[in-house]
Amino acid sequence: MTIPLSGRDVAQKVAEQFPKAVNLCDGACLWVEPVSIVEVARYLRDTPGLDFDYLVNLTAVDFWEYFEVVYHLVSIKRNHSLVLRCQLQGRQELVMPSVVEVWRGADFQEREIYDMLGIRFSNHPNLRRLLTWEGFPGHPLRKDWL
Repeated sequence: MTIPLSGRDVAQKVAEQFPKAVNLCDGACLWVEPVSIVEVARYLRDTPGLDFDYLVNLTAVDFWEYFEVVYHLVSIKRNHSLVLRCQLQGRQELVMPSVVEVWRGADFQEREIYDMLGIRFSNHPNLRRLLTWEGFPGHPLRKDWL
């Protein structure tokens, strides 16, 4: 079992490096500006004492008014965990940067989010549908699908 890090402590460290990146923190969760996700992810992976070297899970949630992309991170070396969240406002043209260059395990997970919810990940090396076929009408996990 991993030990959740304090979101406030991590938010303070991240905000020192990237003043406009952090929106909110609470418990073991940190809300980050979508445009800052790659630099924050790289910082969390490469900073001694944080060492978030493993992306356990990457998913997204449709809340009608906005979408949230959720990253569950673990440091295998330090045995601690953290949750990153990014909000994307609206329902059209949802785009955020890919973290595949930071954690290779994000590859299929970003493709699944694109396929099921329609969120595009810029700079993804192979962003195409994963579970449905090319030409499939819409994104089946959206609340407004069908």
